[in-house]
Amino acid sequence: MCGIFGVIAGSKAPYSDEFLKRSLNILAEVSESRGKDSSGLCLNRSGGEGIKVFKGPVRVRRLLKNPEVQRAVDGTFSNRSAGAWAFGHARLVTNGSQLRGFNNQPVVKDGILGVHNGIVVNADELWEAHHDLEREYEIDTEIVLALVRKYLGGGDALGKAVSRAIDDVFGTASVALGFIDLQAFVLATNNGSLYTLHNDRDILFFASEWHTLRVLQGKMDLAPLGEFTVAPVDPGCGLVVNTDRFRVQPFEIEGDSHPGASSWANPALIDVRDIHPEEDQLSAVIDLNRIHLHIGAAAERALLDYPVEHIEKLKRCTCCVLPETFPFISFDEHGVCNYCRNYKVPFKDRPIDELHRLVEPYRRTNGQAEVLIPLSGGRDSTYVLHTAVKELGLKAVAYTYDWGMVTDLARRNVARICGELGVENIIVAADIHWKRRNIRNNIKAWLRYPSLGMIPLFMAGDKFFFWHAWRIKKQLDVKLEIWGINPLENTDFKTGFAGLPPSHDKKRIYSLSTLNQAKLFGFVAANLLRSPGYLNQSILDSLGSFGSRYFMPKSDYYHLFDYMPWNEQRIEETILGQYDWETSVDTRSTWRIGDGTASFYNYIYTRVAGFSEHDTFRSNQVRCGMLTREEALDLIMEENAPRYNSLKWYLEIVGLDFEDTLRRVNTIPSRF
Repeated sequence: MCGIFGVIAGSKAPYSDEFLKRSLNILAEVSESRGKDSSGLCLNRSGGEGIKVFKGPVRVRRLLKNPEVQRAVDGTFSNRSAGAWAFGHARLVTNGSQLRGFNNQPVVKDGILGVHNGIVVNADELWEAHHDLEREYEIDTEIVLALVRKYLGGGDALGKAVSRAIDDVFGTASVALGFIDLQAFVLATNNGSLYTLHNDRDILFFASEWHTLRVLQGKMDLAPLGEFTVAPVDPGCGLVVNTDRFRVQPFEIEGDSHPGASSWANPALIDVRDIHPEEDQLSAVIDLNRIHLHIGAAAERALLDYPVEHIEKLKRCTCCVLPETFPFISFDEHGVCNYCRNYKVPFKDRPIDELHRLVEPYRRTNGQAEVLIPLSGGRDSTYVLHTAVKELGLKAVAYTYDWGMVTDLARRNVARICGELGVENIIVAADIHWKRRNIRNNIKAWLRYPSLGMIPLFMAGDKFFFWHAWRIKKQLDVKLEIWGINPLENTDFKTGFAGLPPSHDKKRIYSLSTLNQAKLFGFVAANLLRSPGYLNQSILDSLGSFGSRYFMPKSDYYHLFDYMPWNEQRIEETILGQYDWETSVDTRSTWRIGDGTASFYNYIYTRVAGFSEHDTFRSNQVRCGMLTREEALDLIMEENAPRYNSLKWYLEIVGLDFEDTLRRVNTIPSRF
């Protein structure tokens, strides 16, 4: 879930210090797009001069500007009598707060220095299974290094030890490992998120994405390398690089490997320096599924207001479950609402064979990616990736836009399926701290004048998802894109509260006519005047998100559920049964559990209007014959109950006081 990068130079590499320094800087800066929560560098000054590690909760560009880091980088390649390496990490935090230095990467463990892209979902289980290993940190990467050293100590060759450790991992693992007792460096991956550029003679560059190495080629004159190759490290494979004689030898995970193990006696000095941020930060990660165990949780739960006895008395459509408080709703003499009368079943009568036929022109014979799958970590996008690989037989690349509201639970689910399928996952990480400040500022402004029509502003920052998908397709020269947008998720009430009447004939659930776009802008402008707090740094971000959603070109773009009916049972059986997909402890529903914003806005809608997006979703299922009205009523009463863990996660991660915020929301007059 991060970006790893580095350069390995052999003992006879003739390149200048400036050449190597500049290449390292380019790799680092491009890799920053994969994670900005923290960063780190490991610099091996060969010839007995020791190893320097710099890391901290700063983005990699700031790390590189640190004077101490610059001095260390300047001298790293000056002595290459036994080869040298420099590698680093741009971190999107998953396990272990970035505010605790030992949780940042590179990780130092038992004489191994490593960086890791991915998530070891079963880290706790592995520590329990290996009682002889001592856990020091919270970060999941530590277990990989501990296992490698254990297997080396047991007599395994280097490649074999690494392959065994990665084979133990459930989740995703792309690693770069340096050893203080061996003249060797190891690269390995179980899902293919690792690429190399090397000349088979004296130098190797590596990065998490092919695009990073392409940028290096565009910005550097690589003619001094002579002939070189840019290639992926295939899923389930690795490389051992001998840094003295510079030999690059491949190995397979679970396969035979090359000799190189030795006993570790801590022969070299490792100097670890923590780099501190210039401003205070909030922790970038909180485990949603453990929040209820915290002290004070019971008292906070008591603040949650769910007026279910009043909600049950609302007049509802006799066909679906939409209540009388729904925007622009009306009932005929039979009590049937206008949404039911105008509803068109969204699932087209197309066989999946038609999608098979449509994707045929995109197939390739050169092993390159054939399709981009936008993967949020939610149930539908997970199922789309499964279908693309297992049923359509496509060579897929998954793409995730992490804008700060993708929960740790969703990130683990992304790791589960990508690791199991061996699928590369390209991460685009926003400046998460900046995005979360935007959310905090907009919620504060909203609380001063709480208009339900302005709630979507809390989620505006995620719409760059569409722009980055288009950009990545261009970078990879991939034309085909398959999405898991579910037409049952139509939530017209969100714009309805902004004064926009429903459009029953729109082609897509996210479509908005030009007239309605103008009306929406007018509504937002009026609210900006009422609550000037909205005029903050998020304005440009919100405008860019709006443009990304409504104006980005969409070509070679298919929706899986245009070619098969959406089936909740089939999807859940697949993702839970085949990928051990993780659910949330605060709801039985599998919908929206990886979206950090959903619990907050659904709490507000339910508390003020007596319904949430669960009502619209279940109503659409009733109209399609997937549920009875009685089943839908039972489900929404359960699903609209406040989700304490998710609410606590959301408010804490954006920096808002739980008690103060909930008390203010609870004072908003209800509409029923």
